[in-house]
Amino acid sequence: MNFITKHKLSIIGIILGAIAGFFYYYFVGCASGTCAITSSPVNSTAYGALMGALFLNIFKKENPKTEEK
Repeated sequence: MNFITKHKLSIIGIILGAIAGFFYYYFVGCASGTCAITSSPVNSTAYGALMGALFLNIFKKENPKTEEK
């Protein structure tokens, strides 16, 4: 449970990005089949999940490191 709360933004970004990537494939896609990312729903969904996680990690607050004595 601690993992989920620690990486909440990344998980949300993966889910939203995967949905957006699939919708991009479904509605826009690549008609010729030569596009590396958008020609396959798996590639498009994975790319969207990766970009969603990276985008929402921008807003993650880092805790300052404290020195232990």
